[in-house]
Amino acid sequence: MQTPDSSPHIIDAPRAAARRQQILQAAAQCFREHGFHGASIAQISKTAGMSPGHIYHYFENKEAIIAAIVAQDLESLLTLTTELRAACNVRAALIERAAEGVADQLDPINAALKLEIVAEAARNPRVAEIVREADVTCRRELAVTIRAIRQAAGREDSPAAVGEMVEVLASLFEGLLLRTIRNPGLDRARVAQRIQIAINDLLDQPG
Repeated sequence: MQTPDSSPHIIDAPRAAARRQQILQAAAQCFREHGFHGASIAQISKTAGMSPGHIYHYFENKEAIIAAIVAQDLESLLTLTTELRAACNVRAALIERAAEGVADQLDPINAALKLEIVAEAARNPRVAEIVREADVTCRRELAVTIRAIRQAAGREDSPAAVGEMVEVLASLFEGLLLRTIRNPGLDRARVAQRIQIAINDLLDQPG
């Protein structure tokens, strides 16, 4: 029985969040298996175990689903950068956590989904906008983190110099998506160690 001060909206919020996540997981599976264009709302609904109408209740279209997937990835990165900047030694924390990032990028399941989204961005202006807006936020947060590390070492860099370091760092990690598809047998632990060394060297480069 509902109490006088309880709210159906509040009560249903966790359920709605769970349903949204269920849809996103089903869509991610379908995008990986069939590609963005090959994955229909009907397929997503079947995989999610709910009606197409239920899908549309939460997401207007497939682009909206991609936007939510990209937003989740962005939220994870923002959480990471916040945790890094809260560390006693930001540089050491960044290098240590880089191993986790390498493992994530080399996961073939994650790689397949991310590459499919990027491929769709090359064809679809709306998806391109979603991806690029998220990238702007990622680069901004990484720039703040790198600047903090460089300032702690007594270095003052121009925004352009920090931006270049961010691009190199992003290229290191995004390139891993292709490598795990092209060379699935690569030694992930060794690659992670080499990436950590590369990051350490990058942070010592002149501005």
